[in-house]
Amino acid sequence: MPQYAPAPDREEIARLIGGRRIRIVGDVHGDLHAFRHAAATDRFLIQLGDLVDYGPDSVGTFRLMQQLIDERRGLFVLGNHDRKLARALHGRKMRRDPPLMETLTQFLLPENEDVRQRALNDLAMAPAWIVLGKYVFVHGGFHVRMLDEAPPPGLGTVTPLLSRALFGETTGRMQKDGYPERRLNWVDHIPAGYTVYCGHDRRSTDGRPWVRNGRGGGTAIFTDTGAGKGGHLAWIDLPAIDIPCPTS
Repeated sequence: MPQYAPAPDREEIARLIGGRRIRIVGDVHGDLHAFRHAAATDRFLIQLGDLVDYGPDSVGTFRLMQQLIDERRGLFVLGNHDRKLARALHGRKMRRDPPLMETLTQFLLPENEDVRQRALNDLAMAPAWIVLGKYVFVHGGFHVRMLDEAPPPGLGTVTPLLSRALFGETTGRMQKDGYPERRLNWVDHIPAGYTVYCGHDRRSTDGRPWVRNGRGGGTAIFTDTGAGKGGHLAWIDLPAIDIPCPTS
């Protein structure tokens, strides 16, 4: 992949948020109608990845995210489907699964050139995780090293830590549907007092974000409630939180 400017660090993100309250938005998967409702707020949006694939309007969803970025009203964490789109746009050989092929078809239409021209840069600038105070925002899964280490380039080599951020934790076995079997041991390693907001795994059975408390005293909140896949889009408005905001 080509070289890009590094994603913003936590101080830059804190400065961008500028003391505003935060709205967390789960996996959108091309559900533009629902994403418009989520974006209709004066809160700062942190979207947890997987903007594209499955739903009817992945390019429209990405265009709205670009608008939020331009207006300094939001950003997104890189998800595995977002990274897959970046690799496909760069011409990498990819498994031709129907959701990705439909997303590519949309991005390659002449009327969507405005989105496509800057998509790779936006995807490269998306951090693999964000830590603000005792809140962690990541797509796939948490590792304690994320509290101290800056995320690597999301479109670069998939390191073990980047793999955890994008794909969560897997057992090494494949399921009947052809996807890796996942486990949630990482939840037990969230330190006491920390909350990890993530997507990737649709584990809710009642349409609301699914909450799991770990043995270490931390909490994981899974926000994928099936948008673009027959479910709906979840978002969570955080209470006012104390995020040190650099002045320089």
